[in-house]
Amino acid sequence: MDFQVPNTLAEQIANYLAERIMTGQIRPGERIHEATTATELKVSRASVKEALYTLERWHLVDITPRKGAAASRLDAEHASELYDVYMHLLLMLADRLCDRWQEEDKPRMLDVVGKVIEQMKKPSADITAVVEASFEVMEVCCEVVGNPYLTEALSNFKPAVSRAYYLSAERYRQGLAQTSQFFTQLPQAVLARDADKARALIQDFAEHQKALIQQALAS
Repeated sequence: MDFQVPNTLAEQIANYLAERIMTGQIRPGERIHEATTATELKVSRASVKEALYTLERWHLVDITPRKGAAASRLDAEHASELYDVYMHLLLMLADRLCDRWQEEDKPRMLDVVGKVIEQMKKPSADITAVVEASFEVMEVCCEVVGNPYLTEALSNFKPAVSRAYYLSAERYRQGLAQTSQFFTQLPQAVLARDADKARALIQDFAEHQKALIQQALAS
């Protein structure tokens, strides 16, 4: 990614560093020095500091007083803890989605789900594209539900969950058949307003994904 100075500087710095952390260019535990980063990107240390606070909110960076910032750890244990919390947020989203969706929401929800399945059907599925399409489904569902607190919580988890996917891409690729099945069955449950079925699908899928990521990180 080529860095370009945008209108919202701190956010763009955060996005730039987030991509490097998510793709493993900045390794778990590696220090991120404000002065070095500011010099590299030709920006102020204040902007870098603000960006690091954003990365901390995204669970990609740990900031320790007097020690500074470092990319957060990501091993099998941390991935498990991350996924447990993320799954519960998704269960809340599913409950509210089953209750609140309206007929005019149906075409848009089915469209974004179709994009995920289309990405997975490609001969050599691009994991980055699959992950991004999956998160687009979540974002549209958040818009339909209209709970700003739930939306913010899920948005803050997105970079950390993406990082887990990218660092275990080959294992994730092995689970694409189950992922496709999940995205085929979940809309049926939501449109039937069957919250129990939607919850069961999400729990099974999340546990499967967590196992794949744990195996990848453990090895």
